[in-house]
Amino acid sequence: MTRHDPALSAIAELRANVALPFERARAMPKAVYTSAEFAQAEERHIFAKDWLCAGRADALPNPGDYLTMEISGEPVIILRDREGALRGMSNVCRHRMSTLLEGRGNVRSIVCPYHAWTYNLDGSLRGAPAMGKNESFCKEDVKLPSVRVEDWLGWILVTLNPDAPPPREALSEVEDLVGYLDMGSYVEAFREEFLWDTNWKVLAENFMESYHLPVCHEGTIGGSVDLMQMTCPEGLGAFNYHYIMKNDTIPLSLAHPSNTRLQGDQRRITWLLSIYPALMITLTPGYFWYLSLTPRGPGQVHVLFGGGMAADWAADPQADAHFGTLKALLDDVNVEDKGCVERVYRGLCAGLSSPGALSHLERPNYDFARYISSRMP
Repeated sequence: MTRHDPALSAIAELRANVALPFERARAMPKAVYTSAEFAQAEERHIFAKDWLCAGRADALPNPGDYLTMEISGEPVIILRDREGALRGMSNVCRHRMSTLLEGRGNVRSIVCPYHAWTYNLDGSLRGAPAMGKNESFCKEDVKLPSVRVEDWLGWILVTLNPDAPPPREALSEVEDLVGYLDMGSYVEAFREEFLWDTNWKVLAENFMESYHLPVCHEGTIGGSVDLMQMTCPEGLGAFNYHYIMKNDTIPLSLAHPSNTRLQGDQRRITWLLSIYPALMITLTPGYFWYLSLTPRGPGQVHVLFGGGMAADWAADPQADAHFGTLKALLDDVNVEDKGCVERVYRGLCAGLSSPGALSHLERPNYDFARYISSRMP
């Protein structure tokens, strides 16, 4: 970055913003959301270095099952190998650098769509047509570069950073907080992807605070929220959270009647976990849903939206009916959120707009701003 780089100016504004105590905090500066240079800095210093979520591990149950993602412009394959382990590798052929796979599916081997170079599920080269006359070519020397991937409590976490601390170490405080719910045993029921016209941080912040629920979600879940009964503790280094005590409106949000392991409030607390930088999890004793966010420049975000049920609810004969009702509600809530976050981004781009003071219910947003600031050079 040069002395006059707009990203440096935005970083300086952000640092001044989070230097204030929370009691005097304001929303993040506009340039943090709208500057193309700041978005590029995020790609380098956040998305290329931290752990990102590719979804749930049970989305890849069989050998050869794969999905693809992009991390800071780097195409990546995540697959289940023949031994049942998760593997991450480059999604770029070692010949003329075509991308290899798209979307998700199942393969016995990875075949380049350009010249049919073929790779085994461990990334080693199996075959390359018409290469016998090139004296420098040695099939055994060719392999797709590996990418770190781990199964953390049922989540597929991926990073380009060889030095990033393992998720179980970096996120041990998440396990301390919600380990009693055994996230790893939850079963995914849907996985969808879409693009919204907003900055990724606007959507992340929208998830982090429930201050907007009575207004933005007036037509769906807003009436079930009492702002005066909401708790927003100070966040931790790798994540922030808040929680809501649920009533009996949605049976699936409570522990299954057959569940004798969860006791007292454990049977009805809903956790909203924001795992930095871009994994947002709503976790209840009965179901979960999540967002995993990938920026597409400052003004668009790719959203991975998924969810499912706790193992005991998944085994219930009425599970499909319960979850069908819940999914219809989540879809309606998503439509409401899309409208809210896209309006916020349009406002951020307006000349007369400026950041306002934060409510005590937006403590997670302040902690998120501190995280973003801490990752910048």
